Amino acid sequence: MKATLLAILKKAWGEKTPIELSIPDDPQFGHYATNVAMRIAHAHGKKPLDLAEELRESLVRKAPADFFERVEVAAPGFINFWLTDDTIRKALAEASRHESFGSNHANKGSLMMVEFTDPNPFKLFHIGHLMSNTIGESFARLCEASGARVRRANYYGDVGLHIAKSLWGMQELASEMPPGDVSPNIKMEFLGKAYALGSKAYEEREDAKGAITEINKKIYERSDGAVNTLYDMGLAWSLAYFETVYKRLGTKFDDYFPESSVSGEGMDLVRARKDIFIESDGAIVFPGEHYGLHTRVFINSQGLPTYEAKELGLNKRKFELYPLALSIIVTGNEVKDYFNVLLKTMELVLPEVAEKTKHMPHGMLRLPSGKMSSRTGDVITAEALLDNVKKELAARVSERSTLDEQDREAVTEAMAIGAIKYSILKQNPGQDIVFDFDTSLSFEGDSGPYLHYTYARLQSIVRKAENEFGAGHGGKNFSALDSAIELSLARKILDFPDVVSLAQERFAPSGVAAYLYRLAALANKFYETMPVLKEENKERREARLALASLAARTLRFGMSLLGITALEKI
Repeated sequence: MKATLLAILKKAWGEKTPIELSIPDDPQFGHYATNVAMRIAHAHGKKPLDLAEELRESLVRKAPADFFERVEVAAPGFINFWLTDDTIRKALAEASRHESFGSNHANKGSLMMVEFTDPNPFKLFHIGHLMSNTIGESFARLCEASGARVRRANYYGDVGLHIAKSLWGMQELASEMPPGDVSPNIKMEFLGKAYALGSKAYEEREDAKGAITEINKKIYERSDGAVNTLYDMGLAWSLAYFETVYKRLGTKFDDYFPESSVSGEGMDLVRARKDIFIESDGAIVFPGEHYGLHTRVFINSQGLPTYEAKELGLNKRKFELYPLALSIIVTGNEVKDYFNVLLKTMELVLPEVAEKTKHMPHGMLRLPSGKMSSRTGDVITAEALLDNVKKELAARVSERSTLDEQDREAVTEAMAIGAIKYSILKQNPGQDIVFDFDTSLSFEGDSGPYLHYTYARLQSIVRKAENEFGAGHGGKNFSALDSAIELSLARKILDFPDVVSLAQERFAPSGVAAYLYRLAALANKFYETMPVLKEENKERREARLALASLAARTLRFGMSLLGITALEKI
């Protein structure tokens, strides 16, 4: 609808007029609005209000008949547009003919990569990884909705001090080692305990610190059979466990990049550029102060690559493997300064890669009890949060559900995942989030369960109509829509492509989440106040059914952009 309106405005005002349209939150300011008069008034030597009136008069003369209900000017120079009911009905009929309504071709043919989640083997998959996974998966789906092909990438630390700490802990806890046939969760709990023990010992005991440092060297060299056996077993356990979590969350990665596979390339890049990296106390560092940043070590005094050098190798590898138009890296805010340094070194060493790389930091996910810490072992795992939410939801679902126990279990699982994802994505990615159980699990208000319940109710109406009146009843006939609530819901549906486009441009799924909540609120008001199945007038009943069906389809696609599976029944 916005594209159609823009075409009409440019035809009336001239192709060179820089028009931007917004959708006012308050309908009293129109269905659409523009501030073009305020932006170009000075160049025309006119007052914004006077120019706005001239533009309005020109549009009224040249616009297609019956497209606008009215066009008004508002101080200090806004032009507000109201569409006729017939324009809305025609646009709705056109939207209903497109199964992919809401998607676009802004990045058609482009190949993009989104790197996210990135949990380290031998450590627990905590709620920080859950936040990264939720945001990264939504970014990937938004890119796909713009016509891009997307590769989901996962970069994990299969070498490094954290693994040496874990192996030391595994040796100390050898008597508690779980057998090979137990569940991945039990194996991972053991590895988490071993890491916490090793991390604590490394900080508090000099003998343990020395032993762990030696283990770290052996990991890189693959020089000790016993260490290799523990390492290979723990790595296999970790990766197998992570796959169970990814499957549960609805993510399937295309590329896995272990740190060890890019270490050599990273060191080669650093050693080859003595004009950028310098030696300092036996290490090789990047003098960030020269660029308004801070100095970071890229190769340590033992000759081993740090995260920084490995990241250089990783990003080089991505673009060697694929002709990427864009590479997006999703991490927590806590490494934002680190990435500022990394991106600067990439500009200097790999300028063509840096130009197409975008870092998207996110805030922390917290519970009311406070921040987790994997260093101390006081970890809130992703699965613990999911299971807790699922347990809290079970009673609420059973009160409303007529499904059998097995189906109710699947519904509760999907709703738990949706509740957490929605609570994350409705906020701006950079913000810290405190997960509130009462708000996030409510069937009323701004929550995932509210969207699930609304969609299921709409689908229930459509199914009942098919049973009573036959398949396809309602079709795409919107001609009889005439009430205020029907047309308000129709206009909100027509906003969807613009909402998706803006979310894609800004990498802000929160825009989609906010839209879905408002759409669901209007849909609820519609089916609570407008009789659908009981409407005796066939033409009006079919129009309302068509509206309910399109609202449901829009909700389903919007939820999928957030990585949430819509439920047909609850």
